[in-house]
Amino acid sequence: MIRVLIGDDHTLVRKGLRQIIEDTPDIVVADEAANGNEVLAKIASTDYNVVLLDITMPGRDGLDVLKQIKSEKADLAVLILSMHPEELYAMRALRSGASGYLTKESVPEELITAIRQVASGSRYITPSLAEKLALKSEIDNGNNFLT
Repeated sequence: MIRVLIGDDHTLVRKGLRQIIEDTPDIVVADEAANGNEVLAKIASTDYNVVLLDITMPGRDGLDVLKQIKSEKADLAVLILSMHPEELYAMRALRSGASGYLTKESVPEELITAIRQVASGSRYITPSLAEKLALKSEIDNGNNFLT
């Protein structure tokens, strides 16, 4: 059973995520947190397999919380789930230790796939982010075929 902690400051978002996850037999929402400090307190006292973490929360932002999670529990999978487009935060989140990045516009099936993938120890990136990474790699290596 995959145990998930949802960290998001919006009650409706947390309840919606809970409803999506509850329809999945191998994943359970073990707890919820409304801000970064609450996320950190809960991971200090309880074991989870995955943290679904919003970036924009009151107090400490999600990227700051992510860094602290990784310093305290390096093996804990953190899946960033944000309203911000990939271009703004995905690379920064992945470099900071996130196991994956999804926007809140994603379909429920993609969320479930991402949770399972990061819980298994893999990373999850969307096809659009993978394409951007491949293009960036080509440009960084001097193989820009677009010019």
